[in-house]
Amino acid sequence: MKITPLFFSLSGIWSTIKNSDKKPSLIDREVFFGDPLISGAQLSPDGNYISFLRPYEKTRNIWVKTRDQSFEEAVPLTHQKARPISNYFWSRDGKYILFIKDNEGDENFNIYAVNPADLKKTPTPDLHNLTELDGVRAIIYHLCRKDTDLLYIGLNDRDPAWHDLYSLRISTGELIKIRENTGRYLNWLFDFDDRLRMAVRNREDGTGELWRLDSGGEEKLLEWSILEMVSPLVFHRDNQHLYLVSNKGAENDLSALYLLNIETGAMELIERDPEAKVDFGGLFYSEKNKSIISTSYTDDRSRYYFVEAEYERRFRKIEAELSGVEVSMRSPTLDEKWWLVSAYSDTEPGITYLYDWDNEELSFQYKIRPEIPRESLTPMYPISYSSTDGLNIPAYLSLPKGAGTKNLPLVVMPHGGPWVRDYWGYNNFVQFLANRGYAVLNPNFRISTGYGKAFLNAGNRQWGDLMQDDLTSGVKYLIEEGVVDKNRVGIFGGSYGGYATLAGLAFTPEVYACGVSFVGPSNLITLLESIPPYWEAGRKMFHTRMGDPTTEEGHKELIRQSPLNSAHQIQAPLMVVQGQNDPRVKKSESDQIVVALRDRGFPVAYLNAPDEGHGFARPINNISFIAAMEKFLAEYLGGRYQEDMPAEVAERLKEITVNVDSVELEN
Repeated sequence: MKITPLFFSLSGIWSTIKNSDKKPSLIDREVFFGDPLISGAQLSPDGNYISFLRPYEKTRNIWVKTRDQSFEEAVPLTHQKARPISNYFWSRDGKYILFIKDNEGDENFNIYAVNPADLKKTPTPDLHNLTELDGVRAIIYHLCRKDTDLLYIGLNDRDPAWHDLYSLRISTGELIKIRENTGRYLNWLFDFDDRLRMAVRNREDGTGELWRLDSGGEEKLLEWSILEMVSPLVFHRDNQHLYLVSNKGAENDLSALYLLNIETGAMELIERDPEAKVDFGGLFYSEKNKSIISTSYTDDRSRYYFVEAEYERRFRKIEAELSGVEVSMRSPTLDEKWWLVSAYSDTEPGITYLYDWDNEELSFQYKIRPEIPRESLTPMYPISYSSTDGLNIPAYLSLPKGAGTKNLPLVVMPHGGPWVRDYWGYNNFVQFLANRGYAVLNPNFRISTGYGKAFLNAGNRQWGDLMQDDLTSGVKYLIEEGVVDKNRVGIFGGSYGGYATLAGLAFTPEVYACGVSFVGPSNLITLLESIPPYWEAGRKMFHTRMGDPTTEEGHKELIRQSPLNSAHQIQAPLMVVQGQNDPRVKKSESDQIVVALRDRGFPVAYLNAPDEGHGFARPINNISFIAAMEKFLAEYLGGRYQEDMPAEVAERLKEITVNVDSVELEN
C-alpha cells in the first residue's frame, strides 16, 4: 500500500501552528530517557508466549508471559544487573531466547542463550554464554530451519580482522569451524535448506565480489566498485535465485531490487522506486510462503508497495482502524496466525497490538512510555533547502510548542554515521529539546544514504567542508526566514555528529553559540589509525570517502579537516562526552580536544563514563549526561531546564564529570 509522503514548505508549516498554543509543562527527563516499562515485544514461533524487555532491579532484562496473560503476570527470564539487554530473538523452534552482549561497551560480543522452559524449574533460569571468549567479536549469520538447534556464526578469534565461519549448537555450545576465512569474506549466505551457497568478499583495493560456493565449486558472479553497493537479502523459494539490492553500474543512481540467477550470474530487475526519488528501502518477506509481501521506500515519509493482495487488504484495514499513525506488521508466528502490530508517529513513541489473522482483530498490548503526555509533543516537519553549491538538502524541522514561529533558539542535530540518514518519526532527543524550548533541525546532509549515489558521493572527502556547509546553509536559511535567532544557535550530535559539532565550532565559529560533542572524533588522522581491526574491510572505503592518509595530499587534507588543528578558533562553549571503552572513537579523541582548549585557557566541560562505549547504554549514565547538557544549553541558548535531579543521578553525574586539569594525553 502506498503512503503518500508529506512535504511542507515553511509557509505550510506556519499555517499549521497556532501562536496561541500553550507552552507545555516541563517533562521530567526520566520520562524521556529512563528505561521504558515495556518495549521490544516478540511472539514465540508457536504464538504461545510473548517476550519483551522490562527493567529488573533497575536494568533492562528479558521477560516472558503466555499470550493470554497480562503483562503484570510476566516473569523475568534474565537477571542482568549492569549492562542492559537491547535486542534478542527466539530460536526457530522456540526452545531458546538468544541475545548478544559485550563488556561495558567494548563491542566484543558473546552469544547467550536462555531456556524459557527452565522457569518451571527455577525462578532464575541458567544463562549460557555459548561462545565465552574474551576480546573476540561474535557475529550471527544464519539460524538453521531444519536443524533448529544450529546456528552459523563468525568468530575473529584466529585473526581479529576477519571472522572464520563456525557452526554453533545452542543446546550444548558445541563449536565447529566450517571455513577458515583467509579470503577476506564479509558475509556467508545460506539457502532455505541451510546449505552454504554464497559469500560476499572484499578485495584489498576495497572493491566487492559475490561468490557462489557449492558442490560445483567456487565462482565469482558479481563485482562492484568501492563507490557502488550490492547487498544480498534472501533466497528465492527455488533456492536457485537470490534477491539483492544494488546500484551497480554508471547508469544507476538509485539502488533497486534485483533477482540474481546464481548459476549464470544474470540479474533481473524486479523493482525500483516508482517515484524515482530514493533508493530501494526494504523487503517484507513471508517465511511461511517464501514470497515477497511488500517493498518500501523512504523519502520524507515511508511508502509501501504490496505484492500480496491479501496482506495489503489487511494492512489497509489496520491502518484505517488506527488512523493517523504509521503501521508495521511484525513478529509473525511460524503459521502467521498471530502477529504483532506497531503503530507510531512523530508524536507517538509507539503502541503495540496483537493481531489475530483468523478473526482480523487487533487487541491492545502496551504503549511505549505511556507517561509521556502526547499532547505536549511537537510535530516533525519535512523541509528542504539549498546548499551553497545548489544541492537540495532534505531535512526535518521541529518547533517548540507555545513559543511562536519567530526568533527561536535552535539546536542543529547532525546524525552519526555519517553513511546513514535521519527519518520522520518519534525521536527522544528531538522531543526533549523541543520541550525545553528549542527548535530542532535534523539535516540529511550530503553523504547521507537513501538519496542515490550522486548525493552520497557528493560528500566524498568533504568532512568539515561541503558536508559542514550543508549544516551552515540550513542554519542560515532558518535565520533568513526569521524562524531562528542568529545569536542562539547550538549544535549537538554523536559520532560523526560529534565531529560535526567540533567542526562547526572550529571552522564556523560565528555560527554557533555552543556545542555538545558526544563520542565525536577530533583528529581524523588518529581516528583512521585506531579503527577496530574487524573494520579492516572498510579501510579503503574510509580512505576513498574521507581521505587517504597514506598519500601526501590526503594526509594534508585530513589534518586541515581535523577540528583539533583549529581548536584555537573555537569561541563558543563546548561540552565533550565520551565512553571510556569506545572501540570506534577512542577516548583519546576527546582527551585531545579537551587538552587543546584547556591549554589555551578556554573553558570546556568533559564527561566520561567508565562503563560505556560508543554511546551510552545504561539509563543512569544517559540521564546524568542529559541533566548536564540541558543546563549547559540553557545557559548559552536560553532554553528551559529541569533544576532538580534524584540523588543517584546527582551522584553519577559527579562521578562521570572529569576535572579537565587532570587529563593527560597518551604518548
